[in-house]
Amino acid sequence: MSMAISVSPKNRLIHGYEVVIGFETHTQLATKSKIFSRAPTAFGAEPNTQACAVDLALPGTLPVMNREAVACAIKLGLALGSTIAPESVFARKNYFYPDLPKGYQISQFEIPVVQGGEVSFFLGDEKKTVKLVRAHLEEDAGKSLHEDFIGQSGIDLNRAGTPLLEIVTEPDMRSSEEAVAYAKELHKIVTWIGICDGNMQEGSFRCDANVSVRKPGQPLGTRREIKNLNSFKFMQQAIDYEIRWQIEQIEDGHAIQQATVLFDPGTGETRAMRTKEDAADYRYFPDPDLPPLHIAQQWVDEQRALMPELPRSMAARFVADYGLPEYDATTLTQSKAMAAYFETAAKASQQPKLVSNWIMGEVSRRVNAGEIDIASAPVSAAQLAQLVGRIADGTVSNNAARQVFEALWSDAAAGEVDAIIEAKGLKQMNDSGALEKIIDDVIAANPDNVAQFRAGKDKAFNALVGQAMKASKGKANPQQVNDLLRERLAAAS
Repeated sequence: MSMAISVSPKNRLIHGYEVVIGFETHTQLATKSKIFSRAPTAFGAEPNTQACAVDLALPGTLPVMNREAVACAIKLGLALGSTIAPESVFARKNYFYPDLPKGYQISQFEIPVVQGGEVSFFLGDEKKTVKLVRAHLEEDAGKSLHEDFIGQSGIDLNRAGTPLLEIVTEPDMRSSEEAVAYAKELHKIVTWIGICDGNMQEGSFRCDANVSVRKPGQPLGTRREIKNLNSFKFMQQAIDYEIRWQIEQIEDGHAIQQATVLFDPGTGETRAMRTKEDAADYRYFPDPDLPPLHIAQQWVDEQRALMPELPRSMAARFVADYGLPEYDATTLTQSKAMAAYFETAAKASQQPKLVSNWIMGEVSRRVNAGEIDIASAPVSAAQLAQLVGRIADGTVSNNAARQVFEALWSDAAAGEVDAIIEAKGLKQMNDSGALEKIIDDVIAANPDNVAQFRAGKDKAFNALVGQAMKASKGKANPQQVNDLLRERLAAAS
């Protein structure tokens, strides 16, 4: 497909079409046992070693609700500002797949446990909010394994009955970038509150994107659901391809058919898997083996008391306590580890904005390049605080600080900040008498630049600054050089 995505920056139209995206995210809950049985949920076990009689749907077995799974649902509702239903109902969602032994999935339909709520995040420096429809408890199905080289397929029921929360949004997103930013924010929240490990490669956090396009002002277009997106990179690629494909189909005079599609990372394309079912096709009805789920307010209050400080609350506190811009505060609360790293360094240095700049800049760049967690960074929060302190008190310039940071990052035996500064001779020149002599010499040696500056050419002033910095071997404080040079030039004129 050759069509390139061309976005109008004013209204985010793509080739005259508006993109509409909604998400359904299956979040595997961090419980030790399954949602309706005592079978374990550990990842990586031998096939069919973690499936009990209930998971296999043997005659006479009955499901029993996992209390911890409900507690996870309550925590999510609290984190997202949702309504937690005092009574919700389980239903049977009927369909036939080889990896679904019962011939139906136990889920929730008419009355889900979590209702409404929202997820807010930044896209660049623009704040976005996606409204949620619901989050409901359900069981996972098993997994079909296809061994193409021997022409056989098998069924692994280890996942059957694994507890899930399916989180459903309104169709509020208007670009693949916005969709990925939403997914990252939701991923942060569920891992932050400890209800999911967030491992996308193991299937703990799986996203389905419902994508449609329309002309502005027209009714919603026919959506196609991209199933099981298990990386943020593939998520954006899949949505972008689907947008291009749908626009091309419409422009060629074809109608979009509702369907479920899969993304092939090898080809970068989506392909239809089956026509998309509607709710009526699943023949939902209340599960007769499970009574309504009652959640007392006392239980909600108990879970609220156990909740950690949430990212949005922590970001607001960083704005209030440390005077950070909202964008900085939101970025620094991308993970508990990053927030803790910032707060330790900010308190120790008393330079929160400078600490924020370093974490969002050099520290994040190194962490991302090395694919490590910030908690494992070779430069500790305490060391960063020392370095920032030396920038703030004028001991080192920003350029010299980067050299110190490089030494700390690449060599565990490099020593502490002050020792590195001393060993490398990186202290800024703070002797005003010596600096005055350098500037006087630069002015005397560069009469043409002095004349050009007095004629109003700013580039000439920059050249004089450069000469002064060169004469000081980069050790002069650049601001001091600027101020003193302007003072000397003004006095001479």
